[in-house]
Amino acid sequence: MKTDVTFAVPAPLQPTLPVVGLTDRFPVRRIYCIGRNYVAHVREMGGDETRDFPLIFQKPLDSIVQDGATIPYPPKTDDFHFELELMVAMKSGGYDIPKDEALSHIYGYGICLDMTRRRVLDALDGPRIPWELKKSFDFSAPCGPVHRVQDVGHIDQGPIQLNVDGKTRQNSDLSLMIWKVPEIIATLSKFYSLEPGDIIMTGTPDGVGPVKPGEVMVGTIAGLGSLTITIGDPIQSS
Repeated sequence: MKTDVTFAVPAPLQPTLPVVGLTDRFPVRRIYCIGRNYVAHVREMGGDETRDFPLIFQKPLDSIVQDGATIPYPPKTDDFHFELELMVAMKSGGYDIPKDEALSHIYGYGICLDMTRRRVLDALDGPRIPWELKKSFDFSAPCGPVHRVQDVGHIDQGPIQLNVDGKTRQNSDLSLMIWKVPEIIATLSKFYSLEPGDIIMTGTPDGVGPVKPGEVMVGTIAGLGSLTITIGDPIQSS
């Protein structure tokens, strides 16, 4: 049986994240995202604060950006927003994971940003606009290194803060999440088979806002260090 594989076009690279304390890297399989998971953020977005079913979406693998990188200001927007979030990295999974077993499937935690085109130009806004245009675009998923559970424990409380050019823009606590991590994992696994390499962005607190070229974002979560991303010049269309 032939084992050598050749490709008709260049094969995409496998996205990976560094693991603190190891030379091994964490291979990313899928990026799941949870929206509107803090009451104060729901309010600032004009929603009501009832505990509705979580808002679930995904980002493409090649939208991952490493800590310390500069990302271009994206096309087709004049309102580019940051959303700082706790990242969960999975080591195992499957379908229908019971909530009381969910934590046993976690490899580690990190810091991530759900970058968002809050306003999309040249597209009709409202319920008909594809969510992917706002959330699932190039360079939209900056992620910091993965901290292993055995090193940091399970992260469910503590300060989460984002500074832009030294000014605090988001300042909250992980304990204020509406849907806690075990509930998120149990809910996702009803619809998808969670697998090793999956990461979950767990939602952002209030204080989201725009960034401009040249500005530097530094996100911190207690026990997980920091994530630093610079906003570069706009992408020039040809």
